[in-house]
Amino acid sequence: MNVQLLKTFIMAAKYENFHKTAEELFLTQPAITKHIRRLEEEMKIDLFERKGKSISLTEAGHYLLPIAKRMAAQYDKGLAEFELWKQGYNRKLVIAAAPQIASSVLPAILRNFMNENSDIEVLINVINSYKIGEEIGSGRAEIGLTRIEPSIAGIACQIIHEDPVMLVGPVEEKEQLFNEERMLKKYRLITHNHPAYWDSLLNNIRSVYPMVRTMQVNQMEISKKFIEKGLGVSYLPYTLVEEEIKQKKLREIQSDKIMLPTSFTYLLTKVETKEAALFIAFLKKHLIKQM
Repeated sequence: MNVQLLKTFIMAAKYENFHKTAEELFLTQPAITKHIRRLEEEMKIDLFERKGKSISLTEAGHYLLPIAKRMAAQYDKGLAEFELWKQGYNRKLVIAAAPQIASSVLPAILRNFMNENSDIEVLINVINSYKIGEEIGSGRAEIGLTRIEPSIAGIACQIIHEDPVMLVGPVEEKEQLFNEERMLKKYRLITHNHPAYWDSLLNNIRSVYPMVRTMQVNQMEISKKFIEKGLGVSYLPYTLVEEEIKQKKLREIQSDKIMLPTSFTYLLTKVETKEAALFIAFLKKHLIKQM
């Protein structure tokens, strides 16, 4: 059976309109009508009831629809697997990673891992930390790397890295006094760019520096750019600002009165495949070298 006929049938069943189906599939309406007729001839039964320009599934059409969806999905899966084989892949690993992790520690680890395991196709889904547990629980990803501990049952969670948090500010060549109190008086405090520690940290800061001015920025990369441009200071995990400090784009500021939190990186799994186990071992080895 021609899989294109099945895909046309599935789309027509979705919209119950041949014109809309033609637009979605970038075909002419006569071509859609021809596809449906050919499929009905092969099935030897009507799949749609036609009343003027409107169409609706017959009983046979309703019965065929889930079967057609499974057949089309299996066809697409087979083609995808064959395409991977042509590219030299015969295994796959899906990783769901928080944006902060994907943009900092993950690139170097992935480069080395893929160099050593060229037969594994690695797919990275960059997702908000709060949603990574759902990705693992649903099976859409095999490994989750997140900054917050999930509350979903049935998921294995372990801390794989502890990151000290530090106060960072813009580089000011003429300034000599870089202490916490002075910088928090001079600059706005950029907050809520990390999903775990800001609520308790901000309460602590306000108890010591009640006049502190704040600005919420919910993305880490934007926070760093704002700090570079002199728009504020912020308390950020060391690994996320390490390169900027080395390049003298940001400056570490000594924290005198605020008890600094620790940022944790959590590894989430549900079913540990061979590929996942291989990556986890590689990841832990890499992190140990960093400590």
